[in-house]
Amino acid sequence: MSGLLVTGTSSDAGKSLVVTGLCRAWARQGVRVAPFKAQNMSNNSMVCADGAEIGRAQYLQCEAAGVEASGVHNPVLLKPGSDRQAFVVVRGKPAGRLEAGEYATGRTHLAEAAFAAYEELRASVDLVVTEGAGSPAEINLRAGDYVNMGLARRFGLPVALVGDIDRGGVLAALYGTWALLDDEDRALLRTFVINKFRGDASVLTSGLDEISRRTGLSCAGVLPWLTDVWLDSEDALSIGRWRPDGDAMSERLSVAVVRFPRTSNATDVDALAAEPGIDVHITTDLDRCREADLLVLPGSRATVDDLAWLRRQGLDAVVTERAAAGRPVLGICGGYEMLVETIEDAVESSAGTVTGLGVLAGRVTFHDEKVLARPNERWKGHDVDGYEIHHGVVDAEPTFPGGSASGSVWGTIWHGTFENDGFRRAWLAEVAAAVGCAWTPDLTAPGFRARRSAMIDALADACEASLDLDHLLELAQEAP
Repeated sequence: MSGLLVTGTSSDAGKSLVVTGLCRAWARQGVRVAPFKAQNMSNNSMVCADGAEIGRAQYLQCEAAGVEASGVHNPVLLKPGSDRQAFVVVRGKPAGRLEAGEYATGRTHLAEAAFAAYEELRASVDLVVTEGAGSPAEINLRAGDYVNMGLARRFGLPVALVGDIDRGGVLAALYGTWALLDDEDRALLRTFVINKFRGDASVLTSGLDEISRRTGLSCAGVLPWLTDVWLDSEDALSIGRWRPDGDAMSERLSVAVVRFPRTSNATDVDALAAEPGIDVHITTDLDRCREADLLVLPGSRATVDDLAWLRRQGLDAVVTERAAAGRPVLGICGGYEMLVETIEDAVESSAGTVTGLGVLAGRVTFHDEKVLARPNERWKGHDVDGYEIHHGVVDAEPTFPGGSASGSVWGTIWHGTFENDGFRRAWLAEVAAAVGCAWTPDLTAPGFRARRSAMIDALADACEASLDLDHLLELAQEAP
C-alpha cells in the first residue's frame, strides 16, 4: 500500500485539480487508486450512492479514479453556517456543530474519524492520493491539524507541495512554506509542483533549481495554464468560462443568479452556463436581476438568514414583481424554500415561523434529521435525476421534479437536475417561450457531463505530459 499527500502553498493553489488529474492518470495505468481528503470545509457537497454526503471535489476525484464515492473518501465535511459556526458531517452523516473557538482545539474526535477512514481506505487500494487543506504552513493551527502535516506524520506520507505561479511570488511561497515547518514535518516534504504556468517553462529553471538547492525538494514538474479545464466553479468569472467554443448564437437567454451570503451548491448553475446561447451571471445587482430573462435563487446553507438578507437588498420585490408579470423565476433547494408561503424553522436558524415570498404555494418545515437521497423521475418524457441535501421539507403539490411550479415560477428541492441534458434543454425552451425569446437548444452540442469528463481527461493528459509521474509514484511507495 502507498500514499501521497498533495498540499499547497495557499488555498486554491490547485490541490484539487492536481489530485483529480493524478487519479485519472494513474487509473489509466491500471493502478488501483483512490482520492482522500481528511477534512473539507465547503458548502458544495454531493450525495453518494450509499447516501453519504461528501465534498463535491472528492466526488469528482472518485469519478476520475474510477471508484464508487463514499463517506470514506471525505470523512469530515464542515459546512459553514455563519462566520462563527459550521455544521459537521462525519462519514457522510450529520454530526452536530463546531463553534469557531473549537476549530483549533475541539476536533480530536474528528481527527480520530479521519485517521480511521484513511486506514480503511488504504487497505482496499494500491495508492491513496490525499488532498490537504489550505496550507501546511498555518502554524497557528498545527497542534490540532489532521488534514495536512498531522495526517502526513500519522501515516508517514511523503508530501508534494503545489504552488500557483499565476498569483505571483511562487518561489517565495514554496521556500516560506518549507521554512515555517518544524524539522519533523519538513522531513516529509519531498517535492513540489508549479501550477498555472504560461509561456516557456525554461525561464523558470534557475529559480526552481535554487529552490531545490536550498530546500532539498525535487521539482516534479510544471503544469501549464489549462484554458479548457476548470471544475465546479462558483464565481461569476469562472461561470462564464463554460460558454462553448464557437458559441455565436444570435438569440440568447440571460440568467441572473442571486449571490447569497451563504450560497450552497452553487455548481447547480454550471450546467445552465454550459448551454450554447445562455449567458449566466452571479450577481446582487437589482437591475440585472430584474431585467434578466431568468432569475435563479440557488441553494443556501442558511435559508432564513439569506431570505432576510434578500429582503434587506430589496430583491424580494424583484422576485414578486417578476412572478406577477409572468417573468421566469427558479428556486433551488434553499431558494425554493424562500419562494413558498411559510417557513417553520426551529432547527437551522431557530427563528420559528417566518413568512416566505409567497410566489409558490406550500409550507416548509425544518426537521432535525437531514434528508440525503438520490431521487429520479420523468418530466415531459425526459429522465431527471438529482440529489437531496436538506433539513427543510416542503409540503406542496408536486408538479415539477423535486418541487412545484406555478406559471413561470419553478421550485425544486433537488440539486443537480440541470446536469440532465434533455430535461435542461426542454425546460430552458419553456423559459424562452415565456419571455418571447427565439432561443432554441443546440441538440448537437456536447452534454454537460460529457464536457466535465473531457476536462478530467485533459487534466490527466497535462499531468502525464508535464509531471514526473514515475517519481511521484516512487515517493508514494515510500509510505509505510
